[in-house]
Amino acid sequence: MTAPALALLEFDSVAAGIAAGDAMVKRAPLESVVAGTIQPGHYLVLVTGEVAEVLEAVDAGRATSAVALVDEVVLPDVHPDVVSASRGERRGGPVEALGVVETRTVAATIQVADAGIKGARVEIHELRLGDGLGGRGYVLFGGAVADVEAAVEIGSGRIAAAALRGTAVIAQLHEEMGDELWGHPRFGARLGREGDDAAG
Repeated sequence: MTAPALALLEFDSVAAGIAAGDAMVKRAPLESVVAGTIQPGHYLVLVTGEVAEVLEAVDAGRATSAVALVDEVVLPDVHPDVVSASRGERRGGPVEALGVVETRTVAATIQVADAGIKGARVEIHELRLGDGLGGRGYVLFGGAVADVEAAVEIGSGRIAAAALRGTAVIAQLHEEMGDELWGHPRFGARLGREGDDAAG
């Protein structure tokens, strides 16, 4: 069963992030908690659960480490595909059009993904969150050209302009580029280098 609410707090201090995460799980019972570091020295705490409990946990995290809070997203009615994509589910295959939205924070990426998939008839093909991206994130939308254009516009319009790094809508993605996208996401792993085989 997918939890109805998802929240992510992003901190620019590992110590502050761990303290906030601890306060969050102590405050309310949650369905799931995922916490850890990303580049460049940020700490993320992602929680899912019932709406009231998630909101209570977020309040506790903010109160504990507000000075180190870089960004946040709170989705009381999160789309289930955002939850599964945030857990690493990827969808490959041919698409009529591919939309890319790149953001400067992980929280903004999740916000874009949720707004885009709720606002247009698209699928989330991938949601990359911070690791190996210098703290940035991106979402890939797939579908018909008009729908992908709408998802990109709606999603990127939901976040502050300063949080947006770039967007693209690509009609008829070439098969070879699709193979690259749906393969391992890390460049070093695509080259077959040792040590780059863990997705990040």
